[in-house]
Amino acid sequence: MSDAGDAESDRPGVPGRSVGLTGLGTYVPDEVRTGEEIAEISGIPEEVVVEKMGMREKRVCPPDADHVSDMCVAAGREALSDADLDADDLDLVVYHGSEYKDHVVWSAAADVAERLGANDAYAHESYALCAGAPIAIRHTAAQLRVGDVDRALLVTASREEDLVDYRDADASFMFNFGSGAAATVLEADPADDRTRAVVRESAATTDGSFSRDVVMPAGGSVKPPSSETVDAGDHTLTVPDPEGMKERLADVSAPSFLAVADDALDDSGYARDDVDFLALTHMKRSFHGYLCDELGVDDDEQYYLDDYGHVQSADQGIALAEGLERGRVADGDVVLFLAAGTGYTWAASVLEWTDD
Repeated sequence: MSDAGDAESDRPGVPGRSVGLTGLGTYVPDEVRTGEEIAEISGIPEEVVVEKMGMREKRVCPPDADHVSDMCVAAGREALSDADLDADDLDLVVYHGSEYKDHVVWSAAADVAERLGANDAYAHESYALCAGAPIAIRHTAAQLRVGDVDRALLVTASREEDLVDYRDADASFMFNFGSGAAATVLEADPADDRTRAVVRESAATTDGSFSRDVVMPAGGSVKPPSSETVDAGDHTLTVPDPEGMKERLADVSAPSFLAVADDALDDSGYARDDVDFLALTHMKRSFHGYLCDELGVDDDEQYYLDDYGHVQSADQGIALAEGLERGRVADGDVVLFLAAGTGYTWAASVLEWTDD
């Protein structure tokens, strides 16, 4: 087992303390929507939905329950229990999930902290859309290393499935949106017997030319909500130029995924061959397979989320939890969180699993 307390003492340029992941929690609602149902609503052949899009089934929220804050609280409680901590032990609560939450212009982070009883913590939100997990780990680990905080809870949740119109062919790449939550506890210099993983380095890059390619037309200052925007169906996500986005993204997406993976691995002292488990954003099956091949990851070194769909920045936590459940992650393994979010940002973080 790695010595978490000394894990970064021999890394020049890395200040201060080591950072460990000590707790992991997930939550998904009970209700299921199948690929067959999506095919029936959308008119897309079931084989395409299930095999090409990778949507065997996913979880969806009822209208009156499982709001973003509710799911974050459930996942957060599980993560705190896993870390053997009370909420009062926390110095920081970070929400890095969907901007679509219980209310607009509202802090889910503050609500979650209050409901968990994190009375000594401050709370804030971090938005990188579906790239949120590696970004939140990067920023929080930096605070922990320099001594700004000692213990932090990172929570994320999404129910953006609510915003998808299955009759809108232009939004078909979002038909995989599912609902759920994930949470992680990060601590500075945790004892070896409490450390599940040592947090290493992260990397990220953004191509802002995609910033307006995926939008909900109404609800913001450009087109404030009104009865007319509701009647026009302007409160669902869509892609104004789907073919143009697809053509431009095809040239940059794979190289950007691999670039941030390589940078995070290299800064952590590793290479692609060292990756033992990949927790990757849900995407169509063929692209997932391509990235696994490029990174040298076998079927038993990753988990494809075709029974969850794309749960925004909860994908990495859910994939890791499933990998652990199936015995695909073991002591000494190098775990790579790899994500991308519309906007368009690609991000990666490296963890060294130390939990025997």
